[in-house]
Formats: sequence, structure tokens, C-alpha cells
Amino acid sequence: MCGIVGIFGQTPVAARLYDAMTILQHRGQDAAGMTTLDNGRMRSAKGMGLVRDVFGERSVAGLNGDVGIGHVRYPTAGCDRPDEAQPMYVNSPFGIALGHNGNLINAERLSAELFDEDRRHINTESDSEVLLNCLAHELVAGADLAPGPERIFAAVDGVHRRCRGGYAAVALITGVGLLGFRDPHGIRPAVLGERETEDGKEYIIASESVVLDILDFRLVSDLAPGESVLITLDGQLHRHLSPEARPHTPCIFEYVYFARPDSLIDDLSVYKVRLRMGEALAEKILREWPDHDIDVVIPVPDTSRTACLPLAHMLGVKYREGLIKNRYIGRTFIMPGQEERARSVRRKLNTISLEFRRKNVLLVDDSIVRGTTSKQIIQMAREAGANKVYLASASPPVRYPNVYGIDMPAASELIAAGRTEEEVCRLIGADRLIYQDLDALEKAVRGKNRKLAGFDSSCFSAEYVTGLEDGYLQELEARRADAVRMERRQSTA
Repeated sequence: MCGIVGIFGQTPVAARLYDAMTILQHRGQDAAGMTTLDNGRMRSAKGMGLVRDVFGERSVAGLNGDVGIGHVRYPTAGCDRPDEAQPMYVNSPFGIALGHNGNLINAERLSAELFDEDRRHINTESDSEVLLNCLAHELVAGADLAPGPERIFAAVDGVHRRCRGGYAAVALITGVGLLGFRDPHGIRPAVLGERETEDGKEYIIASESVVLDILDFRLVSDLAPGESVLITLDGQLHRHLSPEARPHTPCIFEYVYFARPDSLIDDLSVYKVRLRMGEALAEKILREWPDHDIDVVIPVPDTSRTACLPLAHMLGVKYREGLIKNRYIGRTFIMPGQEERARSVRRKLNTISLEFRRKNVLLVDDSIVRGTTSKQIIQMAREAGANKVYLASASPPVRYPNVYGIDMPAASELIAAGRTEEEVCRLIGADRLIYQDLDALEKAVRGKNRKLAGFDSSCFSAEYVTGLEDGYLQELEARRADAVRMERRQSTA
């Protein structure tokens, strides 16, 4: 999972790109980069680390240009090298820089096609470079000295025909302008905003609407599945819906965990969605455990707080903050490496003992993925004096790999894979474990929005909206295992 932003401004955009990337920092903490278009030249800076670590005042000041894109990277296994920081650049045709959020499930085959048929060399393990070169090749196929919107959109349609997976992208094209597009299923999010200034109209494309709120842009709309938007250098906005578009099935994990609660994604308030998730979970507890002995409900910060509040209210139990987070430690779920995640839990969280001592505590989390965090937090609650420790997950058991850009591709890393809920409960050391039902989760996310055909809930259901080729998951598992072994060798070298 990554964060993308593109701004078409009337004044230099580097400082605003920097602000936008810090707003999207929750979507990726591994690397950051930005590229601006300055009188026909691309100016770029990128590096490993947080936005504040990569960019100083001097580097931002050197990125001249009124049009630009930015990217924060969240690494998937085997894709965390400095040369894979984005935006990526290719000089033919015209000069194109691209930032990408998501994952292509046919990247390996495409990479071979690009080399054997298109005569394009892929230099990294990043599928973003594959996506960029697919776009470049489609533009070459009908290259004009100054391609118009129709030619650009035809090239993106060609990308949709070739690329399978979940993706949202922003791109700069020299001599053309700012391009944004979303995959045919609308799995990964992207929004369009605008604002009027004294010098003219400005536009923004971003992963989440919260960026628009803070930078004072008005939300125009989400990009539809398969939609492309192009803002040409003369300031004209062009929109195009691809014939490759499919029924809208956004990633449900955006609402469960990744997106900020103050964002709107596909006309759904993430905050309201999480409130409804808590209500649905409370209904299940009251239905299946009406005589519960819960004394206090405590959220695992931060994402689960919103769901935890209505849950506590409906159960008639006190809501308390018993786990305090060190905000200078990153999100453990998106940290590269299992060992690093395990070490980070206790550095990240500390207990307030008086909220646990001699009480039956219900901990509430948004999801349980690998189980590392859950197991340690339950142990911490016991050490703080809890009588009993129950755990409730606002989402169902994560049993299957996610293949659209979230770093949980190997089933062997998922604690619920191949296990019953009772077995997971024993492994994490809880006295009772309650999972949300998938139907209830999808109903809570959808709310009153009937425009969505459904959701990509594949990590819960194994139903992949794009379909998967035979053997894909097995190949992914083997590749993941190789990456983990390499990581361990490097850590002990």
C-alpha cells in the first residue's frame, strides 16, 4: 500500500506536494519521492525513509515547477531497495514520471513481454516500473509529437487491457501535463479535487480526500473504476471512462485499517464505516454471548478506537484508554520484516495498569493479521493485572493472501490461515476471541451506498475480483519465502 498525489498548480507545487505526502504518511513509511515539471524538464528527489527525512528545505526549494507528483512507499516483500523509490522515470516517449499504489498480479509475465516484444528492459523488481513501461509503450504505439487527450486515454486503455491487479497512478508527461488513472475494478482509491485561485484553476489527484481538505481543495469526485483524468498544460481538465471498466469493487481493507478516518472513499465516510463496524460487532457479542462478564472495553490504538466507542456503548460497558501509544514509532503492520514488527510492539505500546488490574478486559482491534501484535498485547494486559483478557476483531479472520498491494501475500504468515477460531484464540493466549462476520462487515462498510457492486474481500473469502492464474499463490508463497531468507541472511551478516 502506498500513497500518491499529483498537483496541477498556478504557482510552484513542491511545498504542497511535501504537505500532501506527510498527510499520506500513514500509507507508507519506507520511502518518499516527488517529481516536478519545470519548463519541459523533470526535476526529481527521492530517498529511503519518512517524508521529513528525505526532504529538507533546500531539496524542496530545488524542485521548481507548477505541476508535480509525489509518492510515499510501503514495501512489499522483496521490493524495498532505494532504486525502487518512486516516482519512476522513463525518457521515451516524451519523458514520463509515474507514482503507483497497488500491485499487478501479472507483473512477471508483463516484464517478459516488455523485454521480448516491446524491447523495454525492466531494471528493478518493482511492478511500478512494469506499469510505467506499459504506459510508455502504449504511447509509443501511436506516438505524436504533441499527443492530445484522445491519444493519452487510448494508451491508458491499452494499459488496462494488459495489466491485471489493483492500481491507482499519477503520472507527469513532458509537453502534455498531469495524468491520473484507476484500475478497471476500482480496487485502489483515487480522488479528484479542484480550487479557484487568483491565477486560475488548480487540480489535485490523491489517494485520499483528507489531502484535499487540508490543502483547501474541493472534492470533485472519486475516480470511477477504469477512469482516467488528464490536466493538460493549458489548464484544461479531460476525463475518460475506459471500455475496460468493470463493476466497482473497492478494497475493503481500506475501510478496515489503511485509510484515515477523516477521509471519504467512494462516497463513504471511513469514520462512519468504522462506527457501523463497532455496532455490528456489538450485536454479534450480544447475540452469541448475552451473559458476558466484560468489565471494560479497551481499544488497540489507533485505528480501532472509532469502532470501539459504539461497541462499548451498546454493551453497556465502560470504555477506557488502557494502551498508550508512542507516536514516534511507525505502524507495526507496515514495517518490513516480521522480527522488526515483533520488536516494535512493546516499544510502541505501554499499559495503564489501573485500567487492567483485577478486571475482565475486552480488547478491540480492527483486524488480526499475523497475530504478533495481538499475542504480545494480551500478554501485556495480563502482566498489568487483568483477570481475563478477551479480544474482539472488527473484521473477519484473515485467512488468505492479499494480492493487490497489501503486504500479507503468504498464507503461512497469517495466523488464521488453516486454523479454527478456537485454535487462533489459544495461539494468541486470549480467554475468548470474537471475530466480525464477513456479511456484517460488508453491510457495515456499504451503509446506504448501493452504487458499489461489492468489495474485494479476498483476504477473508479467497474470492479475487480479477481472478488468479493457476499456481499464482504458490509462486507468490515461494517468492516470499526466498525474500524472508535473504532478509535474515542480511540481518545476520
